[in-house]
Amino acid sequence: MASVTHLHLAPLHKADPIEVNEVLAVEGAGLEGDRYLGTIRNVTMVAEGELDEAAGRLGYPIPAGATRRNITVDADRLPRTTGTLIHLGEAVLSVWRDCPPCERMYQTVGPQAREALQGRSGISAQVVKGGIIRVGDPVRIEPSPGDM
Repeated sequence: MASVTHLHLAPLHKADPIEVNEVLAVEGAGLEGDRYLGTIRNVTMVAEGELDEAAGRLGYPIPAGATRRNITVDADRLPRTTGTLIHLGEAVLSVWRDCPPCERMYQTVGPQAREALQGRSGISAQVVKGGIIRVGDPVRIEPSPGDM
């Protein structure tokens, strides 16, 4: 079973992400202390397998916080189907959409990063059940009706 490996919060839009060991997910709002709190893009999340694949294309590793995603999990890939539920610790997230890499990837990851991360930079999700998420918490993905 997959688990949460890293948690990052950035209090302001262009602020450097800060790694934390736990965070409060607020239902309908996002992660307490993060720039996306209260926006439709409540939480961002990426799988280590996606980062590894992009790193293979780049020829160098991509540290978890470099993509500026809030949550990193040790899974191969995250689902992109809107409405898919992901359980992390006490919280439940609902996949909103793919989260494409932005121009900042050139600064935070390196040359050609945006291209390498295309389709591999994680998802945006909304908090449908609040609670504490901790590093080490198990991650359970419910199959969406379209995946059955």
